[in-house]
Amino acid sequence: MASSSNKSTTKGVDSRIAENRKAIFNYAIEERFEAGMVLEGWEVKALREGKVQLTDGYVVVRSGELFLIGCQINPLNTASTHVSPDSVRTKKLLLHKEQIRRLVGKVEQKGYTLVPLNLHWKSGKVKCEIALGKGKAEHDKRDTIKDREGKREVERVMKSRHR
Repeated sequence: MASSSNKSTTKGVDSRIAENRKAIFNYAIEERFEAGMVLEGWEVKALREGKVQLTDGYVVVRSGELFLIGCQINPLNTASTHVSPDSVRTKKLLLHKEQIRRLVGKVEQKGYTLVPLNLHWKSGKVKCEIALGKGKAEHDKRDTIKDREGKREVERVMKSRHR
């Protein structure tokens, strides 16, 4: 298995394209799902070059289907002249019907939302990992920051001891 920093797109090798770290900070993640994406050719080429921004993205349910909104894929300068690329186009996500029904039931409950966590290659296809999460309160975010800084401090002390 390849490391997450590998940008290779060869069949069978999994690699990250983009990650939404902000989502993990803003939401308490309950469940994760891997969904396929309906993309245009120029979008796939731009993803290979890493020209994507996922931080403002969110997932909505419309008539029993999932759509990714706010994910920005910037077209390459070499994009075809007969195609008019729309960088903020709404992209359809592909999941099994029973998974979508379950997600719709959860999202209709108070406080649950669907957020994209990352885009990655899997067997030559682009997949989007989405998560069912609840928004964190301000004090929860402060606790997350405090825990993260505490871990860094421990690592710093351990590193200095080994010298």
